[in-house]
Amino acid sequence: MNEQAFFESLSDETRRRILVLILKHEELCVCDLFHALEAPQPKVSRHLAVLRDAGVLAQRREGTWVFYRLDPQLPAWAYRTLGLMADGVGNGVPYREDAGRLANAAARQVRCGT
Repeated sequence: MNEQAFFESLSDETRRRILVLILKHEELCVCDLFHALEAPQPKVSRHLAVLRDAGVLAQRREGTWVFYRLDPQLPAWAYRTLGLMADGVGNGVPYREDAGRLANAAARQVRCGT
């Protein structure tokens, strides 16, 4: 892992919001993320690509859907850093709102075009 790329990937609020959601839910589809963030799909996908290229996230495909989770090869220090980051910012306004939108979509079973 390139430490510089790791820390640069954390420099953007949208990427931190994505990571907080993934840390809480372990794995999320792109559609879950753009719904929760209220951001256009291309923007969310661009940020996911930065996180994937930095070695922070891994992806898997299921049909036409792409799911993201923390990369299992992520070093322990990076997991701890992400956990501390999530603990520190997770109660902030955008992070709480993101979690609420994701929970509401799940409760209504609005996921990935269904």
